Amino acid sequence: VQLQASGGGLVQAGGSLRLSCAASGSIFSIITMGWYRQAPGKQREFVAFITNGDSTNYEDSVKGRFTISRDNAENTWYLQMNNLKPEDTAVYYCAGGLGVGSLEGDMDYWGKGTQVTVSS
Repeated sequence: VQLQASGGGLVQAGGSLRLSCAASGSIFSIITMGWYRQAPGKQREFVAFITNGDSTNYEDSVKGRFTISRDNAENTWYLQMNNLKPEDTAVYYCAGGLGVGSLEGDMDYWGKGTQVTVSS
C-alpha cells in the first residue's frame, strides 16, 4: 500500500485547506484511515481518523474545525480544515491501519507529509 498526501500550503489564520490522501495497492485491507501532524520541535500527534464503518474521532483541539471523510471510489480520504490557527502549523501525515486504533503504532502505512503553514 502506498499513500500520497497532498493539499498543504500557506494560509492566513481563519482560512481553510483540504488535505487529500490517495491510496494505491492492496487498500481493501485498510480499516482505519487517519491524519497525524508534527509541529516543529514537537512529537507527531494524532489529528483524526475514520474507519471503513465511517466512525470518526478527532483530537480535542480540532473538533468542530476539522472534518475527516473518505471516498471509496477514489481510494482517497480527506481532511477539511476550517478556521485554521497558527498552532495548526505542522507537517501533516496520512496513515492507514489494518485494525481499529488511533495510536501511531496502530497504523501500518504512512504517506510522506504535506506542510501546512498558518500565518497570523
